[in-house]
Amino acid sequence: MAPASSSSSPFEYAPAPESRSIVDIAPSYGLFIDGEFAEAADGQVFKTVAPATEEVLSEVARAGEADVERAVRAARKAFATWSALPGTERAKYLFRIARIIQERSRELAVLETLDNGKPIKETRDADLPLVAAHFFYYAGWADKLEHAGFGRVTTDGHSGPAPKPLGVAGQVIPWNFPLLMLAWKIAPALATGNTVVLKPAETTPLSALFFADVCRQAGLPKGVVNILPGYGDAGAALVAHPDVNKVAFTGSTAVGKEIARTVAGTRKKLTLELGGKGANIVFDDAPLDQAVEGIVNGIFFNQGQVCCAGSRLLVQESIHDELLDALKRRLTTLRLGDPLDKNTDIGAINSAEQLARITALADQGEAEGAERWSPECELPSSGYWFAPTLFTGVTQAHTVARDEIFGPVLSVLTFRTPDEAVAKANNTPYGLSAGIWTEKGSRILAVANKLRAGVVWSNTFNKFDPTSPFGGYKESGFGREGGRHGLEAYLDV
Repeated sequence: MAPASSSSSPFEYAPAPESRSIVDIAPSYGLFIDGEFAEAADGQVFKTVAPATEEVLSEVARAGEADVERAVRAARKAFATWSALPGTERAKYLFRIARIIQERSRELAVLETLDNGKPIKETRDADLPLVAAHFFYYAGWADKLEHAGFGRVTTDGHSGPAPKPLGVAGQVIPWNFPLLMLAWKIAPALATGNTVVLKPAETTPLSALFFADVCRQAGLPKGVVNILPGYGDAGAALVAHPDVNKVAFTGSTAVGKEIARTVAGTRKKLTLELGGKGANIVFDDAPLDQAVEGIVNGIFFNQGQVCCAGSRLLVQESIHDELLDALKRRLTTLRLGDPLDKNTDIGAINSAEQLARITALADQGEAEGAERWSPECELPSSGYWFAPTLFTGVTQAHTVARDEIFGPVLSVLTFRTPDEAVAKANNTPYGLSAGIWTEKGSRILAVANKLRAGVVWSNTFNKFDPTSPFGGYKESGFGREGGRHGLEAYLDV
Protein backbone atom coordinates (compact mmCIF):
# COMPACT_ATOMS: atom_id res chain seq x y z
CA MET A 1 0.00 0.00 0.00
CA ALA A 2 1.21 3.50 -0.83
CA PRO A 3 0.05 6.27 1.51
CA ALA A 4 -0.57 9.63 -0.12
CA SER A 5 0.26 11.54 3.06
CA SER A 6 3.36 13.59 3.76
CA SER A 7 6.45 11.72 4.98
CA SER A 8 6.88 14.37 7.70
CA SER A 9 3.90 12.99 9.63
CA PRO A 10 4.76 12.37 13.32
CA PHE A 11 2.82 9.09 13.23
CA GLU A 12 4.12 5.84 11.83
CA TYR A 13 1.70 4.24 9.41
CA ALA A 14 0.27 0.96 10.69
CA PRO A 15 -1.68 -1.13 8.16
CA ALA A 16 -4.98 -2.56 9.43
CA PRO A 17 -6.14 -5.06 6.78
CA GLU A 18 -9.54 -6.73 7.07
CA SER A 19 -9.23 -10.50 6.79
CA ARG A 20 -10.44 -12.12 3.57
CA SER A 21 -11.04 -15.40 5.37
CA ILE A 22 -14.52 -14.36 6.51
CA VAL A 23 -15.91 -14.73 2.98
CA ASP A 24 -15.80 -17.97 1.03
CA ILE A 25 -15.69 -17.27 -2.73
CA ALA A 26 -16.54 -20.33 -4.81
CA PRO A 27 -14.36 -21.06 -7.86
CA SER A 28 -17.46 -20.83 -10.08
CA TYR A 29 -21.05 -19.56 -9.92
CA GLY A 30 -24.15 -20.26 -11.99
CA LEU A 31 -27.17 -18.15 -12.86
CA PHE A 32 -29.91 -17.99 -10.19
CA ILE A 33 -33.20 -18.98 -11.84
CA ASP A 34 -36.35 -20.26 -10.12
CA GLY A 35 -34.60 -20.66 -6.78
CA GLU A 36 -31.69 -22.75 -8.12
CA PHE A 37 -28.22 -22.07 -9.50
CA ALA A 38 -27.86 -23.26 -13.09
CA GLU A 39 -25.38 -23.12 -15.96
CA ALA A 40 -26.02 -20.78 -18.86
CA ALA A 41 -27.96 -22.42 -21.70
CA ASP A 42 -25.02 -22.02 -24.09
CA GLY A 43 -22.42 -22.87 -21.43
CA GLN A 44 -20.68 -19.49 -21.65
CA VAL A 45 -18.75 -18.13 -18.65
CA PHE A 46 -16.69 -15.05 -17.80
CA LYS A 47 -14.18 -14.18 -15.09
CA THR A 48 -14.57 -11.50 -12.43
CA VAL A 49 -11.36 -9.91 -11.13
CA ALA A 50 -10.30 -7.88 -8.09
CA PRO A 51 -9.58 -4.34 -9.37
CA ALA A 52 -6.93 -3.76 -6.69
CA THR A 53 -4.78 -6.75 -7.71
CA GLU A 54 -6.16 -8.01 -11.06
CA GLU A 55 -6.53 -11.40 -9.37
CA VAL A 56 -9.28 -13.64 -10.79
CA LEU A 57 -11.85 -14.08 -8.02
CA SER A 58 -14.23 -16.51 -9.69
CA GLU A 59 -15.72 -17.80 -12.94
CA VAL A 60 -19.36 -16.86 -13.50
CA ALA A 61 -21.99 -18.19 -15.87
CA ARG A 62 -22.83 -15.66 -18.60
CA ALA A 63 -26.54 -15.25 -19.30
CA GLY A 64 -27.84 -15.14 -22.85
CA GLU A 65 -31.24 -14.69 -24.48
CA ALA A 66 -32.38 -18.25 -23.65
CA ASP A 67 -31.54 -17.69 -19.98
CA VAL A 68 -33.51 -14.44 -19.93
CA GLU A 69 -36.47 -16.40 -21.32
CA ARG A 70 -36.16 -19.02 -18.55
CA ALA A 71 -35.85 -16.40 -15.82
CA VAL A 72 -38.80 -14.30 -17.01
CA ARG A 73 -40.93 -17.45 -17.25
CA ALA A 74 -39.99 -18.37 -13.66
CA ALA A 75 -40.77 -14.84 -12.44
CA ARG A 76 -44.14 -14.84 -14.25
CA LYS A 77 -45.10 -18.15 -12.68
CA ALA A 78 -44.07 -16.96 -9.20
CA PHE A 79 -45.97 -13.69 -9.64
CA ALA A 80 -49.35 -15.43 -9.38
CA THR A 81 -48.70 -16.61 -5.82
CA TRP A 82 -46.39 -13.80 -4.62
CA SER A 83 -48.77 -10.99 -5.62
CA ALA A 84 -51.66 -12.84 -3.94
CA LEU A 85 -49.89 -12.91 -0.56
CA PRO A 86 -51.14 -10.36 1.98
CA GLY A 87 -48.72 -7.46 2.46
CA THR A 88 -48.04 -8.62 6.01
CA GLU A 89 -46.71 -11.94 4.65
CA ARG A 90 -44.53 -10.30 2.00
CA ALA A 91 -43.18 -8.01 4.73
CA LYS A 92 -42.02 -11.01 6.77
CA TYR A 93 -39.75 -12.14 3.93
CA LEU A 94 -38.32 -8.63 3.50
CA PHE A 95 -37.68 -8.29 7.25
CA ARG A 96 -35.95 -11.68 7.17
CA ILE A 97 -33.75 -10.62 4.24
CA ALA A 98 -32.84 -7.38 6.05
CA ARG A 99 -31.86 -9.23 9.22
CA ILE A 100 -29.75 -11.79 7.32
CA ILE A 101 -27.95 -8.94 5.52
CA GLN A 102 -27.17 -7.39 8.91
CA GLU A 103 -25.96 -10.70 10.30
CA ARG A 104 -23.72 -11.34 7.28
CA SER A 105 -22.74 -7.71 6.66
CA ARG A 106 -19.03 -8.17 7.40
CA GLU A 107 -18.91 -11.05 4.92
CA LEU A 108 -20.74 -8.96 2.32
CA ALA A 109 -18.56 -5.88 2.92
CA VAL A 110 -15.36 -7.86 2.28
CA LEU A 111 -16.85 -9.48 -0.83
CA GLU A 112 -18.02 -6.13 -2.23
CA THR A 113 -14.60 -4.52 -1.60
CA LEU A 114 -12.79 -7.41 -3.29
CA ASP A 115 -15.03 -7.40 -6.38
CA ASN A 116 -15.56 -3.63 -6.70
CA GLY A 117 -12.29 -2.09 -5.39
CA LYS A 118 -13.86 0.46 -3.02
CA PRO A 119 -12.42 0.85 0.51
CA ILE A 120 -13.67 -1.54 3.19
CA LYS A 121 -14.64 1.35 5.45
CA GLU A 122 -17.11 2.49 2.76
CA THR A 123 -18.69 -0.93 2.19
CA ARG A 124 -18.73 -1.58 5.94
CA ASP A 125 -19.99 1.83 7.15
CA ALA A 126 -22.04 3.15 4.21
CA ASP A 127 -23.11 0.50 1.71
CA LEU A 128 -24.15 -2.37 3.98
CA PRO A 129 -26.10 -0.36 6.59
CA LEU A 130 -28.02 1.31 3.74
CA VAL A 131 -28.72 -2.03 2.03
CA ALA A 132 -30.30 -3.45 5.19
CA ALA A 133 -32.13 -0.17 5.86
CA HIS A 134 -33.81 -0.26 2.42
CA PHE A 135 -35.17 -3.76 3.01
CA PHE A 136 -36.38 -2.80 6.51
CA TYR A 137 -38.01 0.37 5.17
CA TYR A 138 -39.89 -1.28 2.30
CA ALA A 139 -40.88 -4.21 4.50
CA GLY A 140 -42.75 -1.61 6.53
CA TRP A 141 -44.61 -0.40 3.43
CA ALA A 142 -45.73 -3.83 2.19
CA ASP A 143 -49.03 -3.87 4.14
CA LYS A 144 -49.72 -0.12 3.86
CA LEU A 145 -49.89 0.44 0.11
CA GLU A 146 -53.49 1.67 0.25
CA HIS A 147 -52.22 4.49 2.51
CA ALA A 148 -49.37 5.50 0.20
CA GLY A 149 -51.52 8.08 -1.57
CA PHE A 150 -51.53 6.29 -4.93
CA GLY A 151 -54.90 4.54 -4.59
CA ARG A 152 -58.33 5.84 -5.54
CA VAL A 153 -59.74 8.35 -3.03
CA THR A 154 -63.35 7.68 -1.98
CA THR A 155 -66.05 10.33 -1.63
CA ASP A 156 -65.56 10.45 2.15
CA GLY A 157 -61.90 11.38 1.64
CA HIS A 158 -60.39 8.01 2.56
CA SER A 159 -58.08 6.00 0.34
CA GLY A 160 -59.71 3.34 -1.78
CA PRO A 161 -58.42 -0.14 -2.66
CA ALA A 162 -54.67 -0.68 -2.66
CA PRO A 163 -52.95 -0.15 -6.02
CA LYS A 164 -51.92 -3.37 -7.77
CA PRO A 165 -48.45 -4.71 -8.65
CA LEU A 166 -47.38 -4.57 -12.30
CA GLY A 167 -45.98 -8.10 -12.77
CA VAL A 168 -42.39 -8.95 -13.70
CA ALA A 169 -39.74 -6.26 -13.15
CA GLY A 170 -36.60 -6.38 -15.31
CA GLN A 171 -33.81 -4.58 -13.48
CA VAL A 172 -30.31 -3.70 -14.73
CA ILE A 173 -27.80 -2.32 -12.21
CA PRO A 174 -24.28 -0.82 -12.43
CA TRP A 175 -20.94 -1.73 -10.87
CA ASN A 176 -20.32 1.29 -8.63
CA PHE A 177 -22.71 0.28 -5.80
CA PRO A 178 -23.56 -3.32 -6.73
CA LEU A 179 -25.39 -4.39 -3.57
CA LEU A 180 -26.93 -1.00 -2.77
CA MET A 181 -28.36 -0.65 -6.29
CA LEU A 182 -29.75 -4.17 -5.94
CA ALA A 183 -31.50 -3.13 -2.70
CA TRP A 184 -32.85 0.07 -4.28
CA LYS A 185 -34.42 -2.03 -7.04
CA ILE A 186 -35.48 -5.30 -5.40
CA ALA A 187 -36.86 -4.06 -2.05
CA PRO A 188 -39.69 -1.86 -3.44
CA ALA A 189 -40.45 -4.38 -6.20
CA LEU A 190 -41.02 -7.20 -3.72
CA ALA A 191 -42.86 -5.01 -1.20
CA THR A 192 -45.41 -4.06 -3.87
CA GLY A 193 -45.97 -7.69 -4.96
CA ASN A 194 -43.88 -7.82 -8.14
CA THR A 195 -41.32 -10.49 -9.03
CA VAL A 196 -37.84 -9.68 -10.30
CA VAL A 197 -35.25 -10.60 -12.91
CA LEU A 198 -32.08 -8.66 -12.13
CA LYS A 199 -28.93 -8.34 -14.24
CA PRO A 200 -25.88 -7.20 -12.25
CA ALA A 201 -22.89 -5.57 -13.95
CA GLU A 202 -20.38 -7.97 -15.50
CA THR A 203 -17.48 -6.56 -13.45
CA THR A 204 -19.27 -6.96 -10.07
CA PRO A 205 -21.56 -10.01 -10.07
CA LEU A 206 -20.49 -11.61 -6.78
CA SER A 207 -22.54 -9.71 -4.19
CA ALA A 208 -25.72 -10.21 -6.27
CA LEU A 209 -25.03 -13.97 -6.38
CA PHE A 210 -24.39 -13.87 -2.63
CA PHE A 211 -27.78 -12.14 -2.30
CA ALA A 212 -29.35 -15.08 -4.14
CA ASP A 213 -28.12 -17.26 -1.28
CA VAL A 214 -29.61 -14.76 1.20
CA CYS A 215 -32.98 -15.16 -0.56
CA ARG A 216 -32.76 -18.94 -0.15
CA GLN A 217 -31.75 -18.57 3.48
CA ALA A 218 -34.80 -16.32 4.04
CA GLY A 219 -37.07 -18.95 2.46
CA LEU A 220 -38.17 -16.62 -0.34
CA PRO A 221 -40.45 -18.59 -2.71
CA LYS A 222 -38.77 -19.85 -5.88
CA GLY A 223 -38.87 -17.54 -8.87
CA VAL A 224 -39.62 -14.35 -6.93
CA VAL A 225 -36.03 -13.16 -7.42
CA ASN A 226 -33.89 -14.32 -10.36
CA ILE A 227 -30.33 -13.11 -10.96
CA LEU A 228 -28.62 -13.22 -14.35
CA PRO A 229 -24.95 -12.16 -14.45
CA GLY A 230 -23.94 -11.22 -17.96
CA TYR A 231 -22.99 -8.54 -20.44
CA GLY A 232 -24.97 -5.88 -22.27
CA ASP A 233 -26.65 -8.39 -24.58
CA ALA A 234 -28.37 -10.03 -21.60
CA GLY A 235 -29.53 -6.65 -20.33
CA ALA A 236 -30.86 -5.73 -23.77
CA ALA A 237 -32.75 -9.03 -24.04
CA LEU A 238 -34.29 -8.48 -20.60
CA VAL A 239 -35.39 -4.92 -21.42
CA ALA A 240 -36.92 -6.03 -24.75
CA HIS A 241 -38.67 -9.15 -23.38
CA PRO A 242 -42.42 -8.87 -24.12
CA ASP A 243 -43.43 -10.39 -20.76
CA VAL A 244 -41.54 -7.82 -18.65
CA ASN A 245 -43.92 -5.17 -17.26
CA LYS A 246 -41.46 -2.78 -15.61
CA VAL A 247 -37.89 -1.81 -16.51
CA ALA A 248 -35.57 -0.14 -13.99
CA PHE A 249 -32.09 0.88 -15.07
CA THR A 250 -29.20 2.65 -13.38
CA GLY A 251 -26.18 3.35 -15.54
CA SER A 252 -24.87 5.53 -18.34
CA THR A 253 -26.96 8.09 -20.19
CA ALA A 254 -26.09 6.51 -23.56
CA VAL A 255 -27.47 3.09 -22.53
CA GLY A 256 -30.46 4.80 -20.88
CA LYS A 257 -31.37 6.45 -24.18
CA GLU A 258 -31.15 3.08 -25.94
CA ILE A 259 -33.45 1.52 -23.33
CA ALA A 260 -35.94 4.38 -23.73
CA ARG A 261 -36.03 3.71 -27.49
CA THR A 262 -36.57 -0.02 -26.90
CA VAL A 263 -39.43 0.52 -24.45
CA ALA A 264 -41.12 3.30 -26.45
CA GLY A 265 -44.49 2.21 -27.80
CA THR A 266 -44.88 -0.64 -25.33
CA ARG A 267 -46.94 -0.63 -22.12
CA LYS A 268 -43.85 -1.13 -19.94
CA LYS A 269 -43.24 1.24 -17.06
CA LEU A 270 -39.74 2.69 -17.07
CA THR A 271 -37.47 4.45 -14.58
CA LEU A 272 -33.97 5.61 -15.51
CA GLU A 273 -31.26 6.84 -13.15
CA LEU A 274 -28.42 7.97 -15.38
CA GLY A 275 -25.31 10.15 -15.35
CA GLY A 276 -24.58 13.36 -13.52
CA LYS A 277 -22.22 16.30 -13.27
CA GLY A 278 -23.15 17.60 -9.83
CA ALA A 279 -22.25 21.13 -8.75
CA ASN A 280 -20.95 21.75 -5.22
CA ILE A 281 -21.46 25.49 -4.56
CA VAL A 282 -19.39 27.15 -1.80
CA PHE A 283 -20.35 30.70 -0.76
CA ASP A 284 -17.99 33.10 1.02
CA ASP A 285 -19.71 32.64 4.40
CA ALA A 286 -19.47 28.83 4.33
CA PRO A 287 -17.78 27.02 7.25
CA LEU A 288 -14.50 26.36 5.44
CA ASP A 289 -13.27 23.21 7.19
CA GLN A 290 -16.69 21.62 6.96
CA ALA A 291 -16.94 22.56 3.28
CA VAL A 292 -13.53 21.00 2.54
CA GLU A 293 -14.67 17.72 4.12
CA GLY A 294 -17.89 17.87 2.08
CA ILE A 295 -15.98 18.54 -1.14
CA VAL A 296 -13.66 15.57 -0.47
CA ASN A 297 -16.63 13.32 0.33
CA GLY A 298 -18.52 14.64 -2.69
CA ILE A 299 -15.90 13.72 -5.29
CA PHE A 300 -13.50 11.16 -3.75
CA PHE A 301 -16.06 8.87 -2.08
CA ASN A 302 -15.96 5.58 -4.04
CA GLN A 303 -13.13 7.07 -6.17
CA GLY A 304 -15.62 9.51 -7.70
CA GLN A 305 -17.45 6.59 -9.32
CA VAL A 306 -20.78 8.00 -8.17
CA CYS A 307 -23.49 9.30 -10.50
CA CYS A 308 -24.31 12.11 -8.05
CA ALA A 309 -20.66 13.01 -7.32
CA GLY A 310 -19.91 16.68 -6.75
CA SER A 311 -17.51 16.76 -9.68
CA ARG A 312 -17.85 20.52 -10.35
CA LEU A 313 -16.75 22.77 -7.48
CA LEU A 314 -18.15 26.31 -7.78
CA VAL A 315 -16.33 28.62 -5.35
CA GLN A 316 -17.17 32.26 -4.66
CA GLU A 317 -14.27 34.27 -6.06
CA SER A 318 -13.34 36.02 -2.81
CA ILE A 319 -12.50 32.74 -1.01
CA HIS A 320 -11.11 30.78 -3.96
CA ASP A 321 -7.44 30.87 -2.92
CA GLU A 322 -8.10 30.16 0.76
CA LEU A 323 -10.40 27.25 0.02
CA LEU A 324 -8.07 25.75 -2.57
CA ASP A 325 -5.10 25.87 -0.20
CA ALA A 326 -7.14 24.10 2.48
CA LEU A 327 -8.42 21.54 -0.01
CA LYS A 328 -4.93 20.73 -1.29
CA ARG A 329 -3.66 20.31 2.28
CA ARG A 330 -6.52 17.90 2.96
CA LEU A 331 -5.79 15.85 -0.17
CA THR A 332 -2.21 15.26 0.96
CA THR A 333 -3.60 13.35 3.98
CA LEU A 334 -5.76 10.92 1.97
CA ARG A 335 -4.44 7.37 1.81
CA LEU A 336 -4.59 5.49 -1.48
CA GLY A 337 -3.99 1.74 -1.57
CA ASP A 338 -5.24 -1.67 -0.45
CA PRO A 339 -9.05 -1.37 -0.29
CA LEU A 340 -9.17 -4.01 2.46
CA ASP A 341 -7.04 -1.80 4.74
CA LYS A 342 -9.36 0.05 7.14
CA ASN A 343 -7.17 3.18 6.83
CA THR A 344 -7.63 3.46 3.06
CA ASP A 345 -9.53 6.50 1.73
CA ILE A 346 -9.05 5.99 -2.03
CA GLY A 347 -9.44 2.48 -3.43
CA ALA A 348 -9.02 1.03 -6.91
CA ILE A 349 -10.83 2.05 -10.08
CA ASN A 350 -13.35 -0.66 -10.96
CA SER A 351 -11.90 -1.85 -14.29
CA ALA A 352 -9.18 -1.29 -16.87
CA GLU A 353 -11.83 0.12 -19.23
CA GLN A 354 -12.98 2.70 -16.67
CA LEU A 355 -9.40 3.65 -15.82
CA ALA A 356 -8.68 4.25 -19.51
CA ARG A 357 -11.73 6.55 -19.77
CA ILE A 358 -10.75 8.58 -16.69
CA THR A 359 -7.16 8.88 -17.93
CA ALA A 360 -8.22 10.02 -21.40
CA LEU A 361 -10.60 12.70 -20.08
CA ALA A 362 -8.05 14.00 -17.55
CA ASP A 363 -5.39 14.18 -20.28
CA GLN A 364 -7.87 16.07 -22.47
CA GLY A 365 -8.51 18.56 -19.65
CA GLU A 366 -4.78 19.23 -19.42
CA ALA A 367 -4.46 19.53 -23.21
CA GLU A 368 -7.28 22.10 -23.26
CA GLY A 369 -5.33 24.33 -20.86
CA ALA A 370 -6.80 23.59 -17.41
CA GLU A 371 -4.19 23.36 -14.64
CA ARG A 372 -3.87 19.84 -13.22
CA TRP A 373 -2.77 19.04 -9.66
CA SER A 374 -2.49 15.83 -7.63
CA PRO A 375 -0.85 15.20 -4.26
CA GLU A 376 2.35 13.20 -4.27
CA CYS A 377 1.08 9.68 -4.49
CA GLU A 378 2.84 6.43 -5.30
CA LEU A 379 0.41 4.13 -7.10
CA PRO A 380 0.50 0.34 -6.52
CA SER A 381 2.22 -1.63 -9.28
CA SER A 382 -0.74 -3.93 -9.99
CA GLY A 383 -4.42 -3.15 -10.25
CA TYR A 384 -6.28 -0.11 -11.60
CA TRP A 385 -5.40 3.16 -9.85
CA PHE A 386 -5.83 6.88 -10.40
CA ALA A 387 -4.53 9.57 -8.03
CA PRO A 388 -7.02 12.16 -6.69
CA THR A 389 -6.87 15.08 -9.14
CA LEU A 390 -7.90 18.75 -9.18
CA PHE A 391 -8.31 20.97 -12.23
CA THR A 392 -8.16 24.75 -11.74
CA GLY A 393 -8.45 27.51 -14.31
CA VAL A 394 -11.47 25.63 -15.67
CA THR A 395 -14.10 27.32 -17.84
CA GLN A 396 -17.51 26.00 -18.79
CA ALA A 397 -16.14 25.20 -22.24
CA HIS A 398 -13.62 22.66 -20.89
CA THR A 399 -14.43 18.98 -21.39
CA VAL A 400 -13.68 18.27 -17.70
CA ALA A 401 -16.45 20.73 -16.75
CA ARG A 402 -19.00 19.23 -19.17
CA ASP A 403 -18.48 15.47 -19.44
CA GLU A 404 -19.10 12.96 -16.68
CA ILE A 405 -15.64 11.54 -15.87
CA PHE A 406 -16.81 9.05 -13.21
CA GLY A 407 -13.51 9.11 -11.40
CA PRO A 408 -11.59 11.01 -8.67
CA VAL A 409 -11.31 14.20 -10.74
CA LEU A 410 -12.61 17.60 -9.54
CA SER A 411 -13.05 20.66 -11.75
CA VAL A 412 -12.90 24.03 -9.92
CA LEU A 413 -14.77 27.06 -11.29
CA THR A 414 -15.52 30.43 -9.68
CA PHE A 415 -18.55 32.73 -9.40
CA ARG A 416 -19.27 36.19 -7.99
CA THR A 417 -23.03 36.28 -7.30
CA PRO A 418 -25.68 33.70 -6.34
CA ASP A 419 -27.34 34.15 -9.75
CA GLU A 420 -24.06 33.39 -11.52
CA ALA A 421 -23.61 30.28 -9.32
CA VAL A 422 -27.08 29.03 -10.25
CA ALA A 423 -26.54 29.74 -13.96
CA LYS A 424 -23.24 27.83 -13.97
CA ALA A 425 -24.63 24.96 -11.89
CA ASN A 426 -27.58 24.53 -14.28
CA ASN A 427 -25.38 24.83 -17.40
CA THR A 428 -25.21 21.07 -17.94
CA PRO A 429 -27.27 18.43 -19.76
CA TYR A 430 -27.48 16.58 -16.43
CA GLY A 431 -29.58 17.30 -13.35
CA LEU A 432 -29.02 14.72 -10.63
CA SER A 433 -27.43 16.41 -7.61
CA ALA A 434 -26.04 19.61 -6.15
CA GLY A 435 -24.61 20.90 -2.87
CA ILE A 436 -24.85 24.32 -1.25
CA TRP A 437 -22.44 25.57 1.45
CA THR A 438 -23.44 28.70 3.36
CA GLU A 439 -24.43 29.76 6.88
CA LYS A 440 -27.58 31.53 5.62
CA GLY A 441 -30.70 29.34 5.63
CA SER A 442 -32.52 31.84 3.41
CA ARG A 443 -29.76 31.57 0.78
CA ILE A 444 -29.89 27.76 0.89
CA LEU A 445 -33.64 27.80 0.20
CA ALA A 446 -33.44 30.51 -2.46
CA VAL A 447 -30.63 28.81 -4.39
CA ALA A 448 -31.97 25.26 -3.98
CA ASN A 449 -35.31 26.30 -5.51
CA LYS A 450 -33.52 27.49 -8.64
CA LEU A 451 -31.28 24.45 -9.15
CA ARG A 452 -32.45 21.88 -11.69
CA ALA A 453 -31.23 18.89 -9.70
CA GLY A 454 -33.17 16.00 -8.22
CA VAL A 455 -31.23 16.03 -4.94
CA VAL A 456 -29.85 19.19 -3.30
CA TRP A 457 -27.75 18.82 -0.15
CA SER A 458 -27.14 21.77 2.17
CA ASN A 459 -23.88 21.89 4.16
CA THR A 460 -23.33 18.20 3.48
CA PHE A 461 -22.97 15.88 0.48
CA ASN A 462 -23.62 12.25 -0.47
CA LYS A 463 -26.05 11.62 2.38
CA PHE A 464 -28.64 8.93 1.61
CA ASP A 465 -31.66 7.61 3.44
CA PRO A 466 -34.21 4.97 2.37
CA THR A 467 -37.07 7.32 3.30
CA SER A 468 -35.89 10.02 0.90
CA PRO A 469 -36.50 9.88 -2.88
CA PHE A 470 -33.56 10.00 -5.30
CA GLY A 471 -33.55 10.74 -9.03
CA GLY A 472 -32.82 13.35 -11.66
CA TYR A 473 -33.92 15.72 -14.39
CA LYS A 474 -32.90 16.06 -18.04
CA GLU A 475 -30.23 13.53 -19.12
CA SER A 476 -29.94 12.24 -15.56
CA GLY A 477 -33.14 10.27 -16.12
CA PHE A 478 -36.65 10.24 -14.70
CA GLY A 479 -38.60 8.54 -11.94
CA ARG A 480 -37.62 8.31 -8.29
CA GLU A 481 -36.13 5.55 -6.17
CA GLY A 482 -36.35 5.48 -2.39
CA GLY A 483 -39.03 6.83 -0.10
CA ARG A 484 -42.77 6.57 -0.71
CA HIS A 485 -42.11 7.85 -4.24
CA GLY A 486 -40.07 4.71 -5.00
CA LEU A 487 -43.19 2.56 -4.63
CA GLU A 488 -45.13 4.23 -7.43
CA ALA A 489 -42.89 2.92 -10.22
CA TYR A 490 -43.84 -0.65 -9.23
CA LEU A 491 -47.59 -0.13 -8.93
CA ASP A 492 -50.54 0.21 -11.30
CA VAL A 493 -51.95 3.46 -9.97
